[in-house]
Amino acid sequence: MSRYFVLALVVLLSLVSAILANAVHPALGWPLVLLLPLALLGAHDLIQRQHAIWRNYPIIGHMRFLLETFRAEIRQYFIEGEKDQLPFSLEQRSLVYRRAKQVNDAQPFGTIHNVDMPGYMWMPHAVQPTTVEDPDFRITIGGPDCRQPYRASVLNISGTSFGSFGARAIMAFNRGAKLGGFAHNTGEGSISPYHRVHGGDLIWQIASGYFGCRTAEGAFDPERFRLQAADPQVRMIEIKLSQGAKPGHGGVLPRAKLTPEIAETRGVPLGQDCVSPARHSAFSSPLELMAFVARLRELSEGKPVGFKLAIGYRHEFMAMVKAMLDTGVTPDFIVIDGSEGGTGAAPVELTNHVGMPVADGLSFVHAILTGASLRDRVKLGASGKAISAFDLCRFYALGADYVMAARAFMFSIGCIQARLCHTNRCPTGITTQDPLRQKAIDIIEKSDRVAAFHHNTMHALAELLGAAGLEHPGDVRPHHIHVRADDGQIVRGEPRAVQLVRDGLFGDTVPEVYRGDWQGARATSFNLVSA
Repeated sequence: MSRYFVLALVVLLSLVSAILANAVHPALGWPLVLLLPLALLGAHDLIQRQHAIWRNYPIIGHMRFLLETFRAEIRQYFIEGEKDQLPFSLEQRSLVYRRAKQVNDAQPFGTIHNVDMPGYMWMPHAVQPTTVEDPDFRITIGGPDCRQPYRASVLNISGTSFGSFGARAIMAFNRGAKLGGFAHNTGEGSISPYHRVHGGDLIWQIASGYFGCRTAEGAFDPERFRLQAADPQVRMIEIKLSQGAKPGHGGVLPRAKLTPEIAETRGVPLGQDCVSPARHSAFSSPLELMAFVARLRELSEGKPVGFKLAIGYRHEFMAMVKAMLDTGVTPDFIVIDGSEGGTGAAPVELTNHVGMPVADGLSFVHAILTGASLRDRVKLGASGKAISAFDLCRFYALGADYVMAARAFMFSIGCIQARLCHTNRCPTGITTQDPLRQKAIDIIEKSDRVAAFHHNTMHALAELLGAAGLEHPGDVRPHHIHVRADDGQIVRGEPRAVQLVRDGLFGDTVPEVYRGDWQGARATSFNLVSA
């Protein structure tokens, strides 16, 4: 018997006993309201066998579970400091809330950061700042083989699957993207009816489960893909190889959580677990991956096709680059996810200790593509803990052309970082399928906040670029980011990965740090071949 049922039963008995007692004598009503329920609860605690704490500490043992339920809120509002990042600080969350609600986001009394501490980062400012007239920063995504290039914003909504997120949250995100003129990634759960309601630009993510374009056996179905991709609302197609929260790991949506709507959206049968395998079945080598990219581009009538991954073994990405060189096929974009990213729940070991952080992965990919003379054919996206305009500039400096963010936009519609996303008990109704909890989301109001957060962040980005004497995010270079080193000195300039290959990876000498991986990488296999 769950504790929620017990508490509900106690409340019901309290009301009944109070009514009966009041009918006998008015003075008996309220004492019984207090005493009888406690007596019943204590008796239940002594008899039940599920919780040892309740048996040893009847009645008062429930305080432990009550405190656990509100643990996140207690920490956030009574214990947490403004800079404690768990994983986002109060300062970061408050910035999103203010920008989403269109209230003053100015900060009084100076910075709360210790500028003398190692790791502190800043941008230089110009004596003659520029004035950025239009903060609607855009880039064109689409390589030489793309027939329908997409003019994308430099900040978009990362993957938000229907199933992981509730219907009202999906609609709020998509309407906000429509209002603000930026893109909304569907996540691997495919294109749900709620992604379509408001007509915002979609990036259709296809993962190993091929949801929305799969056969009954779970293989890729080209005809179903073609029909979905033909929708004008779908602007790009993203193949998900791995994600930062749980790289190298598939996923399972238990059958108990698989609603008829989710099953129809994903194209899976009811009554069984919905499984995302850890690896794709449509390809098994870098050459086959490039062939799959080319196939999806053709089936979609030339829309931009790319892939998303968290960097693991360096030789695997190098093998993909060699496949690009051998075939002449390049993705239109690559999104680098970091090990610090991810809104979904994942095994703690994978979340904490598997995968390369986004800054390292991004600079590595940028360097290898530059060295292979492919960088101008492929746009790079970055995904991982981007909140402020400075966060965006840090990614641009490392090589990103645009940024994808999910948690920042979750904050914009009211997420409080309760970290209950995987329990179906999200207190704000965002990551739950519970219809009652979802009612807390007013789609019109929240979508206005999504658009406002994006708009105000772009204005902040314009101010930051102008102060540095720049005009567009594409002008940001590594030397625009300064870092306080451990010895107190100021470090500026290109990341080491980029420095090593800025003259071309195929010069007279391959940089020593990459030599073994590059020589062992093969376009025919993801495995490293020993020299």
